[in-house]
Amino acid sequence: APDPVGAYVAFKKVDKLLFISGQLPIDIGGKMIKGKIGKNLTLEDGQKAAKLCILNILAQAKKALDGNLNKVKNCIKITGYVNSTDNFFDQPKIINPASETLSSVFGNNGKHARAAVSTNSLPLGAAVEIDAIFEVE
Repeated sequence: APDPVGAYVAFKKVDKLLFISGQLPIDIGGKMIKGKIGKNLTLEDGQKAAKLCILNILAQAKKALDGNLNKVKNCIKITGYVNSTDNFFDQPKIINPASETLSSVFGNNGKHARAAVSTNSLPLGAAVEIDAIFEVE
């Protein structure tokens, strides 16, 4: 689970809700997918970035739950931010692999509400950022 890159915490548990701060597409080696979808990155590059974001969300959730993802009861919502050009309109297609991964990991409990929005830039030049809210034991 990557450490936060600013003055915030990576996750916050409140009662039975677990809020995961926005996660960037950073791989296990510390390399980040940077750039703008529709300019120097393709739809497929964005989908790979979204998958890395959701894997980092799962790593944060595991850390928050003392190593036990079985404590996740439901994924309530994710918000996907896509660093894209003004004429790129497939933000939902970029975030779909993240949603599919959550359903793969948690089954029906991984199905969630979602927003997929475009932005003109993201922290550190990231291609995608995703945050999440889970219901936990």
